[in-house]
Order: sequence, then C-alpha cells, then structure tokens
Amino acid sequence: MSTGKYEKQQMNKNTNSKWTMLLLTMVCYLFFYTGRHNFGWAISGLSKELNVSYGFIGWISFAMLIGYALGQLINGNLSDRLSPKLMVLTGAYLSIATNVAISFANDARLILFLWGINGYFQSLAWAPGGKIINNWWDSTERGKAFGFYTMSAGLSSVVTYVLSIFLLQQGYEWRMLFRLPVLCLLVTATIFFIFIKDRPEGSELNATSGSDTDISWRHRYRMVLSNSNFLLICIAFGFESMARYGLIFWVPIHYLGDNWKQQPQSVWVTFFLPLGMALGALCFGWLSDTVLKGNRMVAIRGGMLISCLLTLSMYFVDKNHFGLSATLMLGAGFFVYGPQACFWPLSPDLLGLRHNGTGTGIMNMFGYLFAALGEPLIGRIIDVSGSTHVIFIVVALACLTSTSIIAVVYQKMKKSEFRPIAART
Repeated sequence: MSTGKYEKQQMNKNTNSKWTMLLLTMVCYLFFYTGRHNFGWAISGLSKELNVSYGFIGWISFAMLIGYALGQLINGNLSDRLSPKLMVLTGAYLSIATNVAISFANDARLILFLWGINGYFQSLAWAPGGKIINNWWDSTERGKAFGFYTMSAGLSSVVTYVLSIFLLQQGYEWRMLFRLPVLCLLVTATIFFIFIKDRPEGSELNATSGSDTDISWRHRYRMVLSNSNFLLICIAFGFESMARYGLIFWVPIHYLGDNWKQQPQSVWVTFFLPLGMALGALCFGWLSDTVLKGNRMVAIRGGMLISCLLTLSMYFVDKNHFGLSATLMLGAGFFVYGPQACFWPLSPDLLGLRHNGTGTGIMNMFGYLFAALGEPLIGRIIDVSGSTHVIFIVVALACLTSTSIIAVVYQKMKKSEFRPIAART
C-alpha cells in the first residue's frame, strides 16, 4: 500500500473516531440534566406538601449549585490526571442514586443536603467530558465541537422539561420527577462507559515526556489563577450562568402558578427556553469558528447584550400571551446560553491543552458559584414582592454585567494582540 493511501486511510479513521467520541459524549450528557433540572418542576408540589417557602427553596437550589461549583474546582484538575471516562460514569451513577433518595425524603433539610451532594456528583461530567473532546479535536475545530457539546447540554434541558411536563400532566406527583427521568441517564451512561476512549492512541499526551501526570496539581492551579484575562472571563461567565439558572429554575414557577391546570398550554411556553438554548449553542459555536474566525469574545458580547434586552422585555409581558411569551422565551434561551459554546474554547486558547481541564473546571466553578448566589436572592425577592416577574429583572442585570466585563477583556486582549496558545505551539 502506498504511503499516501495509508495516510489518507488514517486521516479518515481519525476523523470518524473523533466524531464518534464527540457523539458518545453528547449522548451521555444529553440526559445528565434529568438529575438536575428536574428540580424546578418539583418545586411547586414539594413546597406545598412539605410547607416550604420559596426562600428556602432558593437555598436548596443554592446548595446544589455550590456543590457543583466546588466539584468543578476539584474535578477539572482531576480530569487532567485521572480517566475522564471513569469520572463521568461515577458522577452519573451517584447522581441517579441521590435523586432516588430525594424522592423518598420527607424533610426539607434532608433534601437540601442530598441536593447539595447531588451537585457535586453532577460536576463529575462536564469538565471531564470537555477534556475528552479537547483530546480528540484540534484548535481549529474546537468551537464547532464545543458547539455540539454545549448543544447537548441545551437539549438535555429540553429532554428534562418534556419529561417533567409530561409526568405532571399525567398526574404524577413531584416525587416521580426524581425517579423516572434519571432512568434514561442510567442507560446512556452505561453506553458511554462501554465505547468511549479518553484520547487517541499514540497522542502526544501519552508520551512519557509529555504525560499529564508530570505536572503537579499545584502548578496547574497556579498557572490558571495567575492568568488575569482568564479570571475576568470566568467572572463574565459567572454572570452568564446566573442569568441562565435564573431562567431554568424559576421560569417553571412563573408559568405553573396556582392555576396551570386550567391553562395547561401555558406550561409549554417553558419548552421554548431549553429549545432556544440548544439552538443557540450550536449556532454560536459555528459562528465563532467560521464567520468570526475564532473571535469568540465578539460573539459572547453580542449574545449577552441581546439576551439582556430580551429578558428585560419579558418583565412587561403577561404570561397569558402565549405566542409572544413563547417567542421571547425562545430568543432569551438562544442568546443567554449560546455564548457558552464560545466561553469553553477560551480555556485551551488561553491556557493550552495541559491545563485545559483545570481551566474548564475553574470557569465552571465561577459559573455555578455566581448562579448559586442568585438563587436565594430571586426566591427572597419573589416572597417579598409576591410576583414572579422580578425574575426577568435579575436576569437582565446579570446579562448586562456579563456583557460589560467581556467587553473590557476584549479590549485588553485586542491591545496585546493576543493569539491562542494552540496557534503558537
């Protein structure tokens, strides 16, 4: 066989393999939110049965998000040293077990504890999954790859919303929302475990002189935390996540209300939120790689500014206006979540592959820390004001703050003529 023909076959094999690994990771993550975003749909029934205020519900949500943030700080670093495949599987199975345990709980304080550790278990998936993708995809196509990966997270919300709405409309109580949807995760996590590979055979990270394990965990944290531009991007990502979770957790409450069974079609307005998120992730990843030629911060800045305007307008819209509400919800989801597909590739761009897992984990830690701080705040404001429309004011302010920070970082890096590490090595 000629050398040229052999090289072409190897190239085709590598292309097929990287798509296979991406799709396996996506399919697994597609059902991860069945163990996390189901909570918003259980709030109404849980609150009534256990006599829990929305303020305390906010603290339960806070516990999960803090658990997730802490997990990101730890597990991103671990994914640079351990098998990402095993970390994802461990997180999936432990999250399933915790959800089932919550479904039998009758004490709100116990639910707070269990939901908090569930956040940590859920954190075992994203950064390790991103590590697998970065191992298989090079810098010129990571925007596209992370667009698909982030889209799977958005679609995960779609799946969870559809399953939760269906179960509620069939008359199932809130406890079943913690038992039935996670069965899908059980199946897909097992498929992931059987077929996934951490990295291509013979990749440079497997070489003894360039292995991941020759760098200490302290060095990884020091390298990431000393990068001021990356930390500012993490703060901008934190406000983006505060906006995102402000919508994900509280929009179901806004549209459920006390009489949703008299107007069941209003609940389906919420379906357009995760649908818009999934579409936004795919489009923003493509946009940053092709139209903007890797200029990811311009895409982030534009997306967050538009999401600010859309969510602010939702404050003035009556939730009974189905068509207008659905359109705004689709747009808000598209622009508030789409920029995430551009945030994630900034980790290997600024830090390089060897510190990417740690960087991704720290970025996600910022995201969930900020989101956690927003949850009890929103819950308290709803209790005091008696209106769920205030959700959109808080979200709009978070979007505007994210826009401002990313604009400052962009100007700083533009002056320094920044080029991604991957393009320099």
